[in-house]
Amino acid sequence: MIDLRSDTFTRPSPAMRQAMATAEVGDDCFGEDPTVRELEARVAELLGKERALFCPSGIMANQCAVMAQAEPGREVLAEARAHLIHYEEGSLAANGGLALRGIPAARDILTSDEVRVALRPPSPYHPVTAVLALENTHLDSGGRVMDGARTAELAEVAREHGLRVHLDGARLWNAAVALEVPPAELAAPVDTVMVSLSKGLGAPVGSLLAGPARVVERAWRIRRRLGGQMRQAGIVAAGGLFALEHNLDRLALDHRRAARLAEGVEALEGVRVARPETNVVMVDVAGTGRGADELLQALADRGVLLVPFGARRIRAVLHLEVDDQGVEAAIEAFEAELG
Repeated sequence: MIDLRSDTFTRPSPAMRQAMATAEVGDDCFGEDPTVRELEARVAELLGKERALFCPSGIMANQCAVMAQAEPGREVLAEARAHLIHYEEGSLAANGGLALRGIPAARDILTSDEVRVALRPPSPYHPVTAVLALENTHLDSGGRVMDGARTAELAEVAREHGLRVHLDGARLWNAAVALEVPPAELAAPVDTVMVSLSKGLGAPVGSLLAGPARVVERAWRIRRRLGGQMRQAGIVAAGGLFALEHNLDRLALDHRRAARLAEGVEALEGVRVARPETNVVMVDVAGTGRGADELLQALADRGVLLVPFGARRIRAVLHLEVDDQGVEAAIEAFEAELG
């Protein structure tokens, strides 16, 4: 099967497994796992932040970051289609007592003017806005990239109004590779940032939150409260270290293959594809007369797995287990169904 459902379906390579098997470990609850400490220090350095915290998942890391910077009853702003709003099970509301409000972005990525319009004047009748949450890359628009200048503009508006700024950077590595800039440049304008190791980098589990030491210290306690405290976590942290060393630069291959997939599929009648900026390809099949679920089943029967993103839209994500031959086979499956 050619699995294009997500870049989370990657499996650790034999070399990564070996690194995990031989990792030096200790009790992370006591701060004594040297491999976790090494991973946290490495990610903090890559992102230009004082400290990082290893979490089991990106959703937990996002919660820890926002809850560490906003009291219960406060409001969090995010783009209306943000992962934080649509794909995290209302976790900030359920666990942090925080209200989420979406800001529609006319062109997928928020502008400073859109944020300004959304910010309400102080009032005893409205919740107090505490955090602006950004997303890079922006998943729902197909992995769109936000450059450092736009991030800085948005952060400046937020700080003018006393807001903290959190960046959901689950695929920030992809954004940095696409823009050919260091990840720290994209994270510099924000207070806290989350990055994932288990997506394009191919590690089996884990995300990290990075930011000021005092915020991360509060986040440590929140992680524990959420049940995210780990013991000999160096075994999985070693997979993350291996991924950072060996799989970061190769993300450009996934971007190139995504562009090739988009080019091949867009040539088919009735199909519209937004030009991918990273490794995510969104395919609109409304013009084919086929529904997403029906087409996905037909493609699965031909050995290609994708996921629906609406009644007439499907998503493909390129990753290290799909090579050039796999991309061409996926295009051929589309052609067989829609050509």
